[in-house]
Amino acid sequence: MADNPAQMEFTPESAPESAPPARFDTLALDPKLLRAVAESGYLTMTPIQAKAIPLVLQGRDVMGAAQTGTGKTAAFSLPLLQKMLRHESSSTSPARHPVRALVLAPTRELADQVANNVKTYSKHTALRATVVFGGIDMKPQTAELKRGVEVLIATPGRLLDHIEAKNCSLSQVEYVVLDEADRMLDIGFLPDLQRILSYLPKQRQTLLFSATFSPEIKKLAQSYLQDPILVETARPNATASTVEQRFYRVEEDDKRRAVRQLLKDREISQSIVFVNSKLGAARLARAFERDGLNTQALHGDKSQDERLKALAAFKAGTVDLLVATDVAARGLDIADLPAVFNFDVPFNAEDYVHRIGRTGRAGQSGLAITLVDRDDSRLVSDIEKLIKKKLDIEPLELDDDRPRRPPRRDEGPREDVRAETRPERAFAPAPRRPGPPPSDPFFNQPYEAQADAEPAWEKPAQAPAPATGLSKYIKSRKKVASLLGGK
Repeated sequence: MADNPAQMEFTPESAPESAPPARFDTLALDPKLLRAVAESGYLTMTPIQAKAIPLVLQGRDVMGAAQTGTGKTAAFSLPLLQKMLRHESSSTSPARHPVRALVLAPTRELADQVANNVKTYSKHTALRATVVFGGIDMKPQTAELKRGVEVLIATPGRLLDHIEAKNCSLSQVEYVVLDEADRMLDIGFLPDLQRILSYLPKQRQTLLFSATFSPEIKKLAQSYLQDPILVETARPNATASTVEQRFYRVEEDDKRRAVRQLLKDREISQSIVFVNSKLGAARLARAFERDGLNTQALHGDKSQDERLKALAAFKAGTVDLLVATDVAARGLDIADLPAVFNFDVPFNAEDYVHRIGRTGRAGQSGLAITLVDRDDSRLVSDIEKLIKKKLDIEPLELDDDRPRRPPRRDEGPREDVRAETRPERAFAPAPRRPGPPPSDPFFNQPYEAQADAEPAWEKPAQAPAPATGLSKYIKSRKKVASLLGGK
């Protein structure tokens, strides 16, 4: 294994600007795959596809770094399907359809999307593909695996469940893809990845694709990739040039009003609103619903069926706002999404790159708006360091449709906001004059002791209680007349 991956940087400046984009039909792909690609509406390749596909066809391990929304899924799925066509079989026997390609994804939504793309590209072949992820019943997935599949797309946790249940075997896997591997490390999947990779044959082709490459990712590549080639079609961690990025200074209590105003002023028909917590996503979605916006929430506490339905409704255009956590920030392909909002500045700067990558996909223009309050200075600074760009935070003038919140203690003396908003009275009432205090002659006269009164501390001696043999603290029983003639 190589200590440092060989670096091959492919930047837009490396080719003449007048050179037209490469076409898919110039690749050494089977006509059945080219037909499926053409039916999907794709004729020319993106830079990451043009550079990565030939290398994958050559059998090299590849680390693909490209901006999100540039077609990384096709960059690894098309060449792998081409190489597996030699094993294509129309037999119904599961033994003729072992798992030969494994694609690991960090989230259920991304795994489902990759599976749909792979099934689209392989629809004219006899190759089988399926997806397994958590949150739903294992029985249908088990039945699908038992019938045999060549391409298995999975999330790490659910794949380990099937391996332990002996529902699938990875002994014949020839190709492995780690999609959005940095996210898998962020959410603690490294132990699961190591366990899964230990089940695979040592002789295999491994591909790693992501929009951001952290030092941890490069360390992982050195451990599990054989002499990998690093393919970069843009500067690492760069944001897409087609996305307009705007940062507005807004107080926390005014953010929801700011989103409503920007949606109206910019005439935005549909958008994703990103927040940092699952509870915040649920509460914000309910608040937007009360404002009259058709809204759905998407976060990890929802069931898989609820998450897929919310995502499908948003893609169909029946939902205006999708309030989501970072489960929707990776790999989701939503066509013609006009804008995204960062209601909360992300804790990890890399998530900012992925969030705004949901808009401006496939060369389309997009808008990314981030709302910044007084506590977000450090997070904004981290984003500037990552994307190597100075960010201009603009003030946002909000429509004065409600009284503003009084300033905090550290902002100076409070102002009487109620005095500014209530109507002025025609006259002021006359102030009340204080009257004399109430008096009582009995309480005002001095104390006079009575001559025949005995001091309270000199109480008369009490006669001793008759001796009964019992303690003085035990009370004697009262005599109660019996109803049946008892004494």
